[in-house]
Amino acid sequence: MLEILKTCEKAARLGGSILLEMQKSIKPREKAPRDLVTEADLASQKAIQACLTTAYPEFQFLGEEEPEPSERRDPQGYCWVVDPLDGTTNYVHGLDNYCVSIALEHENRPVLGVVYDPIRKELFTAVEGEGAFRNGCPLATSVITELNSALVAASFSANVEADSPEIKRFVAALPHCQALRRLGSAALNLCYVAAGQLDGYWATSVKKWDVAAGMLFVQEAGGTVSDISGAPFCLEEPRFIAASTPKLHQELFQVLNGAVSNP
Repeated sequence: MLEILKTCEKAARLGGSILLEMQKSIKPREKAPRDLVTEADLASQKAIQACLTTAYPEFQFLGEEEPEPSERRDPQGYCWVVDPLDGTTNYVHGLDNYCVSIALEHENRPVLGVVYDPIRKELFTAVEGEGAFRNGCPLATSVITELNSALVAASFSANVEADSPEIKRFVAALPHCQALRRLGSAALNLCYVAAGQLDGYWATSVKKWDVAAGMLFVQEAGGTVSDISGAPFCLEEPRFIAASTPKLHQELFQVLNGAVSNP
């Protein structure tokens, strides 16, 4: 697995270098209302895919920027799950919260993950059962157990109505948290939970390529994860709550689901 990880790290750094180089000349377009894509997304994915598939042609590949992303055919095989630019809107506006996310999935779970933040040159890595790391240093979630002492982040679609469950959850959580953030990159949010910089995070409108690697980091760093309804987390339908400790997870779960009748 070490050689696979090295290849994955190389691919992530390659994608990140392309993002940095192209940021000053980006020309965004909408692939859906309020959903931006740039030539940088496409160039990053092309380079990442070439690097990974050249080294491991037997592995399947699922990337966000395919013309029509679809689920892989063999759920029992190995599959790369790639977001070549997580945080596209931030990237377009010159904000520094974006990254490359790559996971290797096997039997419907991530077994290896790499997230690269090219602005800060931070490389997050994990292999199942071997811990999570940032630039080679071990990660551990925070020890926060009370929501009123917790820094929490949230992700949900920009295309929401004022009375949507997403807004109800956000408003309900505000008075209970020390602070609440919408930072923009789901992958980095999960990295920050794993690193103890965020204490909790929930998301309802993300895709598996946004969170496959980051979810492994949280689990390997000692965090607690569930579906937002309380069921076991499922990567195929990633609506989830991630938290540093079981007690904090339970409190956040109660607040979020108390805000809506049908989570």
